[in-house]
Amino acid sequence: MSQAEQTETVDEDGVIESVSGPVVTATDLDARMNDVVYVGDEGLMGEVIEIEGNLTTIQVYEETSGVGPGEPVENTGEPLSVDLGPGMLDSIYDGVQRPLDVLEEKMGTAFLDRGVDAPGIDLEKQWEFTPEVEEGDTVEPGDVVGVVPETVTIDHKVMVPPDYEGGEVTAIESGEFTVEETVVELSSGEEIQMRQEWPVREARPAGEKETPDEPLVTGQRVQDGLFPLAKGGTAAIPGPFGSGKTVTQQQLAKWSDADIVVYIGCGERGNEMTEVIEDFPELPDPQTGNPLMARTCLIANTSNMPVAARESCIYTGITIAEYYRDMGYDVALMADSTSRWAEAMREISSRLEEMPGEEGYPAYLAAALSEFYERAGKFQLINGDEGSISVVGAVSPPGGDFSEPVTQNTLRIVKTFWALDADLAERRHFPSINWNESYSLYKDQLDPWWESNVAGDWSDVRQWAVDVLDEEDELQEIVQLVGKDALPEDQQLTLEVARYLREAWLQQNALHDVDTYCEPEKTYRMLEAIKTFNDEAFEALEAGVPVEEIQDVDAAPQLNRMGTAEDWEAFIDEIESDLTEQLRALY
Repeated sequence: MSQAEQTETVDEDGVIESVSGPVVTATDLDARMNDVVYVGDEGLMGEVIEIEGNLTTIQVYEETSGVGPGEPVENTGEPLSVDLGPGMLDSIYDGVQRPLDVLEEKMGTAFLDRGVDAPGIDLEKQWEFTPEVEEGDTVEPGDVVGVVPETVTIDHKVMVPPDYEGGEVTAIESGEFTVEETVVELSSGEEIQMRQEWPVREARPAGEKETPDEPLVTGQRVQDGLFPLAKGGTAAIPGPFGSGKTVTQQQLAKWSDADIVVYIGCGERGNEMTEVIEDFPELPDPQTGNPLMARTCLIANTSNMPVAARESCIYTGITIAEYYRDMGYDVALMADSTSRWAEAMREISSRLEEMPGEEGYPAYLAAALSEFYERAGKFQLINGDEGSISVVGAVSPPGGDFSEPVTQNTLRIVKTFWALDADLAERRHFPSINWNESYSLYKDQLDPWWESNVAGDWSDVRQWAVDVLDEEDELQEIVQLVGKDALPEDQQLTLEVARYLREAWLQQNALHDVDTYCEPEKTYRMLEAIKTFNDEAFEALEAGVPVEEIQDVDAAPQLNRMGTAEDWEAFIDEIESDLTEQLRALY
């Protein structure tokens, strides 16, 4: 049920029989699966997850200490839903779409009492509504009837709800309205407001799912250059503690070229979410120059919040993402992390005494992950527009063991795999994405876009870099045994080129004002400069120049400064010119 519209006619038609952490059982409760209920004297929000005879099992989204048998349970008769309408962007919610700033203002403290509630969107604020249709026009579900300037960056498109019949517009007004006031009347008798409700566990209907053919440009060289993600694609970032999952996802949320960003902090530490909440309002959007929060919705469900709310926050986030997708926007959803979500399912499952699967996770873990990730995609919408949802899920395998169930089941679903490496992180190589273990299945279908929008030889230059890194990986085994000096000179030179690929191109400083974001043209030019060094160096080697002299040319170390150079085009042009001149002067 939506936070905005609490049913006032609910009955105290149930009684608590037992309490086990977030799981409460009640008797004599007339309810259906997934109904929202209010538990105990304090009215704690919960959801029906099992019905057996006269016994109803509820997962409660708040702390249940002090709740005991005999207290009432009220049924709303409605499923867990979210309020969809203008005002969601530039907002910070908890796992069931309660706005944290509103709750703090209501309580007068950052420590919230149980049972406190607030609508997901402001019901009293007036928005300027501009019609997009006229009286006499016929509209169908999903059609845009008007526009509201939600933020300085995003226009909120008011749509005919997907569960409406549609019909001829009999009345439409422009002006300022609250989200609950009618702005359009249809011949079918239906009235359209700026606010919709939608059950979080039910995917919003869309038209045909299409093959993605455009990349989600992240501004991170290792991802855009080697392992690209498509708009409408799915990706996983698994890695052990301290390997940089959260920073990597924050970078994607900050700099990806999606129209809308939904960032879900699912069970992560409070200090990490605090960093997001503090940073995002101050960051400029690289696309528009406006504040980044103007196109961002944050869902903060930290590790000290009730475990059951972790399970719902993922669905809350993806439903909000689908709503903006239906407006024709490209949405990027970051879930950090799906492991905490799976752990919440495991705890609830164990309290229900269900038969456990591998490592105690519920037997339906793979199905739950699939249901979440399959809501991503590029869609031909029911109103004829196109929209997409790209989902990036962090995975936190215990001890960095990628063979554990959450990682393995996620890998069967997603098409881009960014494997974080603890060894790289210990060497201060960030992003610590292991180029030997990672992959992207979108490369072939995205190459035409890179070649037409960035460089015609994009795929060839990228493949050259992959080949050099692969050869370096093979040579490192020999180097460990006999040392680098025992290798032939051409292999020593290959190792030198690979070192520049790693240090100058794959490494990227998220905390540097310039290097934190790298546009595709710069990504290509940096790689091209390293290839120029490679080509000229091997020409010199074939002409008889010793490899030591090639490695000592003054221009080569300048390659490591390309990422932080402000006037990067002129800087790279100068490096390429100096490299060519100095290396050719050796023979």
